[in-house]
Amino acid sequence: MPETPEDADGLTVGQVAARLGVTVRALHHWDEIGLARPSLRTFAGYRLYTAGDLERLQRIVVYRETGLALDRIQLVLDDPAVDVTGALRAQREQVTDRIDRLRQLAEGLDRMIDAHERGLLLTVEQQAAILGPRWDPKWTAQARQDYGDTAQWRQYAERSAVRGPEEWQAVADAATALEQSFAEAMEAGVEPGSPEANALAQRHRELFSSSYFPLTRQMQVCLGRRFEADPAFAAHYDATRPGLAGWLRRIIDAAARAHGIDPDTATWQ
Repeated sequence: MPETPEDADGLTVGQVAARLGVTVRALHHWDEIGLARPSLRTFAGYRLYTAGDLERLQRIVVYRETGLALDRIQLVLDDPAVDVTGALRAQREQVTDRIDRLRQLAEGLDRMIDAHERGLLLTVEQQAAILGPRWDPKWTAQARQDYGDTAQWRQYAERSAVRGPEEWQAVADAATALEQSFAEAMEAGVEPGSPEANALAQRHRELFSSSYFPLTRQMQVCLGRRFEADPAFAAHYDATRPGLAGWLRRIIDAAARAHGIDPDTATWQ
């Protein structure tokens, strides 16, 4: 390139960057790869851009805003055989696909936010149909108030965010089947601490862990206490069979003892 005096006509890299809204680093990179080289240099070796250079840079900026890669932009600008319209149509298809993916991501984020705030992402009507007439929609709000700052609530919300009515129906059906097994075992005189009772307590812990959040044996003991002491929980289990809430607590306590846990001192951990 010919050298010019310091006061020669032309724009410096900084001036061009400010005018086009790009970085000096970008201009240097485009120069290095041959996409947009300044036509002039000062005696000190500083780059100077002419009006023609600026026009090319403006075109580069326009095409870059469409998302075209720099190598494709160079072909569009320099290769007369390139189908510019075709290249832009292909880019538009890619952008459309990206928009669809981003829209799906936004919807997923909305569901995750709702799940963290509300827990159960079902309408009142869906809750009644899936969880039964004894279910009270207020219970989820109460759980959010009681446990919203815990790791367990976060884990529950993460699972809830990806569940729809069909998945929740499967959870409800599995819980109903297990509760019926509890009732049958109680009617058959199965004693807490027996192998059959311990197996039922383990089934309960596994089902809860897969449905809501990982449940340790100590946490299960705490739940068992609540099943018996909380009027809503007790009414739910006793509606299946009178006294079932107390029996369930006792088989959970006995199973915990078999694993070296004292139910009287168990805590939520």
